[in-house]
Amino acid sequence: MFDSIKISRREALQLSAAGVVGYSMSGWLEVAAQQAANNPQRRRSCILLWMNGGPSQMDTFDLKPGHVNGGPYRETQTNVPGIRISEHLPRVARHMDKMALIRAMSTREGDHGRGTFYLRTGYLPQGPIQYPTLGSLVSKEIGATDLPLPSFVSIAPYRLFNQAAFSSGFLGPQYAPLMVGEVTNFAFNQQGGQNNYDQALQVQDMRPPEGISARQFDARVNILQDMERDFTQRHQAVAARSHQTAYERAVRLMRTSARTAFDLTEEPAALRQAYGTNLFGQGCLLARRLVERNVPFVEVTLGPMPGSPIGWDTHGQNFQNVQRLSQILDPAWGTLMEDLRQRNLLETTTIVWMGEFGRTPRINGGQGRDHYPNAWTTVLAGGGIRGGTVYGRTSPDGTTVEDPGPVSVPDFLATLFAALGIDHTNQNMSNVGRPIPITERVARPIREVLA
Repeated sequence: MFDSIKISRREALQLSAAGVVGYSMSGWLEVAAQQAANNPQRRRSCILLWMNGGPSQMDTFDLKPGHVNGGPYRETQTNVPGIRISEHLPRVARHMDKMALIRAMSTREGDHGRGTFYLRTGYLPQGPIQYPTLGSLVSKEIGATDLPLPSFVSIAPYRLFNQAAFSSGFLGPQYAPLMVGEVTNFAFNQQGGQNNYDQALQVQDMRPPEGISARQFDARVNILQDMERDFTQRHQAVAARSHQTAYERAVRLMRTSARTAFDLTEEPAALRQAYGTNLFGQGCLLARRLVERNVPFVEVTLGPMPGSPIGWDTHGQNFQNVQRLSQILDPAWGTLMEDLRQRNLLETTTIVWMGEFGRTPRINGGQGRDHYPNAWTTVLAGGGIRGGTVYGRTSPDGTTVEDPGPVSVPDFLATLFAALGIDHTNQNMSNVGRPIPITERVARPIREVLA
């Protein structure tokens, strides 16, 4: 109907009030959203797919068929000639032209707690410094303070290995994540297909209690804010500021339609089915809805499931468990890539796939693989990444990085920050009064995988 839909909201309302035949406000909003996605100045976003427990590179992205360490899995060809991955990741394989495999990670930290902290902050836990997690760093650099949605959302986090690895640290509570669907004990088994993921992914108490009018609600909020303001002026503790920030964020979200971002029932049933009817699959769908609304950092954890209570920590029965985990991962990640691409969001969204370390090439007596930080794989995809790339090569038995040399955690994270347009040498003032760079000063981005 219109040659150009670049109209203001005021013009749209004027057209609607004038009764222009065939004009659809909902259609205008859809076009406006599409234009926002196509805008080259659109803010970038990052989605971290966190594989809790340490995924086996030997059974996902760096198979060794024919070797005694290789295991029973076969390779499948991706849409990039010469790049092969696990047969249990066929949908992911269709998007290899948008992915870069880093088959050269070497990090030395084989403890769950320390490894989780290292990969998520870029620093080893040491002394009194409270290092911020990756999502807090990204949200500070490229987030917007005027948006009703938080700049960092953590979906189904599993913090039992290391609480501090999910903290905003010295950046302060304004950069702390909003957590939904958190795993709070070792026996939590949401990932396997239970039907309570809709409730788990909701932000609770987003509406005033029944019988409370908007006027009453606003009056109560104003009283609370006055009390909080007075208290935090007299008590400058982090706990007090965290409490105040949490309430302010909640009220801001309650007062806008942005809260509907967490309502997955708005999505077509077929699309929800494609992502997978489990917490991780629906979490990936929620991640797409959030980055569509300019949330700069969203992480989704694939962790506990029936038979594997910590997720990818497959010391026993590795092959059965990795197959089940892959059958959750593959449709969710593959559909996420396609969904972002169709909405013109993939070029501005960088996806990271990683856990705290890899797993031993050698298969143990329980048909499992143990912790192995010496030579393993991570994946980068989407915006800022040179797709169809493999960086690094491990030895035929998978035990060492052969070429071109090991990739450290600082180098890997510097590469991610470069893909997001963030200078990894930027500094923040720490809680001990000295500036700390986003990554260690020795970090060097891997230019071969950057677009």
